[in-house]
Amino acid sequence: MTSKTFPNLKKVAQNMRDTLGDKKCYLIYAHNGTGKTRLSCMFKDLGKKAIRNTEEKTADTLYYNAFTEDLFTWNNDLESDTQRVLMLNKESRFFNGIKELEMDTRIRDFLRIYADFDFKIDYDEWHVVFSRDVRIRNTTRREEYIKISRGEENIFIWSFFLAIAQLAIDKDPAYDWVKYIYIDDPISSLDDNNAVAVACHLAQLIKTSDMKVVVSTHHALFFNVMYNELKRDSTAKRFLSKKDDTGKYFTRDTGDTPFFHHIELLKQLKKVADSGKLYTYHFNILRNILEKTASFHGFDKFSSCIKKDETDLDGTIHLRMTNLLSHGAYSIFEPVEMVEDNKRIFKEILDGFMDTYKFNTELFIEE
Repeated sequence: MTSKTFPNLKKVAQNMRDTLGDKKCYLIYAHNGTGKTRLSCMFKDLGKKAIRNTEEKTADTLYYNAFTEDLFTWNNDLESDTQRVLMLNKESRFFNGIKELEMDTRIRDFLRIYADFDFKIDYDEWHVVFSRDVRIRNTTRREEYIKISRGEENIFIWSFFLAIAQLAIDKDPAYDWVKYIYIDDPISSLDDNNAVAVACHLAQLIKTSDMKVVVSTHHALFFNVMYNELKRDSTAKRFLSKKDDTGKYFTRDTGDTPFFHHIELLKQLKKVADSGKLYTYHFNILRNILEKTASFHGFDKFSSCIKKDETDLDGTIHLRMTNLLSHGAYSIFEPVEMVEDNKRIFKEILDGFMDTYKFNTELFIEE
């Protein structure tokens, strides 16, 4: 595997920009504490150019990292404890032109993929009010000024960023300065199910745009889903590490199966199947594994990897259910729990697959 050594993060960032000359996306996996956030800032700073006869600088990178989250701060109305709002830092270039761009609708299109709460932006006061419909007996009541959870807050900020990223991709005049999009760990507070959803959605956004994108993460499953969803010839994938005694940084190619993607996905499916917490999008993940296994073994159709059993002698039922419940690219974003009959069929397909294609059973034992 190709390996390179750099004396500091600035040199790493410059190499990334050079690599993106003929690549569309740059994926980075690095453990926490390596310097991912600082690297994103270095990359951003390399794109700043002084504007002659002014103190201002141009920029070319729209970025999402810990600093992006700091642009949103809570005002919890400590005096009366009733009107809690999320404040926006209007001084930031991140919010350029949002007043004129109907951001509520744009953000809501992304937010409804992940969450069940609603919001409204007050562009005069520069804050966001959240609400949620609560079902009580036979009536529905809307609760206003709610304080959403930390995970929900991160999902909202991520949806806000995606709406702005889409504007940059669409070459909106307010964001026509954006040449690169840099995303650092967008899933720090999400569970594995949402991590897969975010990765699939982000990969879809990258594939359908011409924008140069950098994504860095410490989450192995997220990294693998991203890499497997994107075209390999247009994506650089690197493992970033630091040698503490010298302060030097190393990057190396992760290879085509960097973290045994199929094992991680199977472990997730086995865990949720055993717990009974199965959602329709788990059929997407199962189908993905079936398709890659069929390809590896030389079959034309993934149905060849569905084991026939006494309840489905010709495999028709299991194939039909897999096709039905994995329909479309976005079914993974609909958090709908399976009915009991579908859970049973899912477990039969999964158990049959793992019985036919032997894996080390110790991998699936919870630590």
